[in-house]
Amino acid sequence: MGRAGVRREIPMSKRLAALLVATVMLPFTAGAEEPYNVASEGDWPRYARDLEGTRFSPLDQIDTKNVGKLEEAWSFRLRPDGGAGLLGGTVPIVVDGIMYLPLGNAVVALDGSTGEELWRHAVTDGLVRRAVSYWPGDGEIGPRIFYSTGSKIFALDPKTGDLDASYGDGGSSVIDGTPYGYPPSIYGNVMVLGAQVQEDSFGPSGDSRAYDARTGKKLWQFHTVPHPGEVGHETWLDGETEGRSGTNMWVWYTTADPATDTIYMTIGGPSPNYYGGDRPGANLFGNSIVAVDATTGKYKWHFQTIHHDLWDWDLPAPPVLVDIEKDGKTIHALAETGKPGFMYILDREAGKPVFGVTERPVASADVPGEWYSPTQPVPVKPEQLNRGFWDKSDIVTEADTNSEHVAACHALLDSYGGNFYNAGSFTPFFMKKDVNGKPFSSINMPHNGGSVWGGSAADPRTGVVFVNTSEGGSIGWIEKRDPKGDYGRGTTTSTQPYDRGSLIGPGAYSGFMAAFTGKDGRKVTLPCFKPPWGRLLAVDANTGDILWASKLGITEELPKGKQDTGANNGSGGPTATAGGLVFIGATGDRYFRAFDAKTGKVLWEKQLEYPALSIPISYQGKDGRQYVAILASGSSLAPSSRRDDGKPANMESLVTFALPK
Repeated sequence: MGRAGVRREIPMSKRLAALLVATVMLPFTAGAEEPYNVASEGDWPRYARDLEGTRFSPLDQIDTKNVGKLEEAWSFRLRPDGGAGLLGGTVPIVVDGIMYLPLGNAVVALDGSTGEELWRHAVTDGLVRRAVSYWPGDGEIGPRIFYSTGSKIFALDPKTGDLDASYGDGGSSVIDGTPYGYPPSIYGNVMVLGAQVQEDSFGPSGDSRAYDARTGKKLWQFHTVPHPGEVGHETWLDGETEGRSGTNMWVWYTTADPATDTIYMTIGGPSPNYYGGDRPGANLFGNSIVAVDATTGKYKWHFQTIHHDLWDWDLPAPPVLVDIEKDGKTIHALAETGKPGFMYILDREAGKPVFGVTERPVASADVPGEWYSPTQPVPVKPEQLNRGFWDKSDIVTEADTNSEHVAACHALLDSYGGNFYNAGSFTPFFMKKDVNGKPFSSINMPHNGGSVWGGSAADPRTGVVFVNTSEGGSIGWIEKRDPKGDYGRGTTTSTQPYDRGSLIGPGAYSGFMAAFTGKDGRKVTLPCFKPPWGRLLAVDANTGDILWASKLGITEELPKGKQDTGANNGSGGPTATAGGLVFIGATGDRYFRAFDAKTGKVLWEKQLEYPALSIPISYQGKDGRQYVAILASGSSLAPSSRRDDGKPANMESLVTFALPK
């Protein structure tokens, strides 16, 4: 069984040490090949396929010459109970040609070649979302399929779908503390979980935790808000860290380096999102990559991408691990992208930037009691992957879209008084005020843009990283919090004194976009700055250079000559293959595309029934064919798709493609 996607071998000393570890049955079997669940060429056993998160398939049956012949092989319709959607992002796993897929209210096993349902396990304790996790066993205990519903972790027999009663208490174990409703990330016998919290200053802990895949026993807990005496506690200048909430790993997978037994966690921003007066300081480990020992959870190093986050720029997807060549030396590196659109390429053994990072001075504002970081870390290379600056020359024109949209954008700007402030990335929001009798607003770029949870893929043979980015912006200010105001999900009960402008009423806070009437009579909302609004990029991690940047997505509501705009693609990400292809959905135009990995040219596309807001997988079926699959989801108005109460249902469908037989 080869170790596709990992270029270095585990040292012999670690292999010998593993034998000693195994004899005393420690919870983690370091260095042993089998517990790593190393992917065979035809498998896709994890959300991101391998431990390194490369999302690279070594299969090459489908390549740049024949990809144009791809056709749908089979599909599987999902409809969660009561029309409850899976939030997009659902990714199946495949082991030995068998696909395992969460349906919300069930987990199913399918024949990866035909889509035939082999078994169905009913979920009765909440919902199972995003994915399930495969554990290959430890030599004494057989393989298991794990899923989480928030309060518990469940173990299934992969052959039958029955609960594995030998795990935990009759097949399940309790998650200690804060709930986490996504699948555990499995490394050896260690299952790592994040935490799902609200976005208030104090409340449930955001700590990451690990459990034993054999017994369900808790192994370790990592304090994402450092306790007194721990690394990072000094970055909370008031020292008030007890009971702090937020600062959690909310994404549903981690990456790991089997050569050093290191797990890389991405930690979201501190709470609350837009006001930090009660949390002065840089606020570690918010917005950080944190490297910990897989066995113990012991801190190794961290790298913070944003000091004292005031923009809700939670660090989303985990880093992708890739080995690169620089100045004649091999560097074991990782690449991390996030919402501001920066890519940080670090030495993954020490957490140091490969091409340098500058602490760039940034602007501050005037919100009472607020603490503003004087600098923010900006990588020297690669250059920012999307726009961070805005001025009035960037306003969309009729040549870009149409007169109705342009008029709506100017009306939006007029509603904010025409007094705008932008100082590039990390532009702060000012306290609500008027200048010359008109409102004063910040325009912040990219806001809900950059790279989100879709993250990156990489070709471990070349060190090239593929990432999709969106353009976005927000307009607004900070105001004294109104108990009756609407400040967004998770903040309605906050006791903080200030927040971004309420979503209720004119102005205050909004996305930098405006609506117009599309050709089918529906309202279409588009950004108010010039396209492109979405791209797929290839970055050479060996040099930090952008190799190519291609538009990703179209706007069909515009006239034919204006549709090639690129589109928002915050949900979903790319997958690369040894056939020289990069597959990606991610856009609302419902197209699933294959790009040439060397040139960025679109070689194949297929418009689906719903948008493919997830990441694709590629695997080999029992029939020997290479398949590419992706989950498409959306709201359907068709009578056959309506819920029992007559309302439109969230419909989802797994679609697979292959070359003709």
